[in-house]
Amino acid sequence: MRTITRIVAASAALVLGLGLTACDDDSSQSKETKAKQRNYDRLVANQPAGKMEYSPTREAINQWVKTWGKRGKLSYVYIQNAKGEYGYFVMKGLPVARCEMLTPTERVDSSSTGKVVVALPGMDGVYSAGSMCNAYYGFDATTGAYIEFTVGTNQSFFLFDKPMTMPEYASAEQLGPTSVEQVKD
Repeated sequence: MRTITRIVAASAALVLGLGLTACDDDSSQSKETKAKQRNYDRLVANQPAGKMEYSPTREAINQWVKTWGKRGKLSYVYIQNAKGEYGYFVMKGLPVARCEMLTPTERVDSSSTGKVVVALPGMDGVYSAGSMCNAYYGFDATTGAYIEFTVGTNQSFFLFDKPMTMPEYASAEQLGPTSVEQVKD
């Protein structure tokens, strides 16, 4: 019985191996993909990625976490319009893009016919196209009032963790309920 099992297993492995060889794609696209991979392998062998002793990127991310990972931290959002004029909001925490979600926005369903991506509703029970990434919201630092603003064509925003004193920021118009003077230490 063991001999028959071994023969069947060896035959199955041989058939599988021959089947995989027969599936070898010999198309132009496959040849170019293989050529690109060979070239990449050669370049990596001749010019391997350098090694760093220190990462300024990791330090910046850790500093961001240290700065914004504090409950009650205020943010100063300065908005510049197309005329170069500035206004500002003082907000609790960071402004949040409207397309940010707390839950997944889609899932992958698998069946015998393949995979399909299925949209999921948001926390408010409705579906979103995820197209509001240029709209931001947050809450006023003293009143808790909801603030929403949009950036894009001819409008930019600059985010700081402290009020700015440079002339263009110092003369910015107060756009929300809270002024810089109200929250000074």
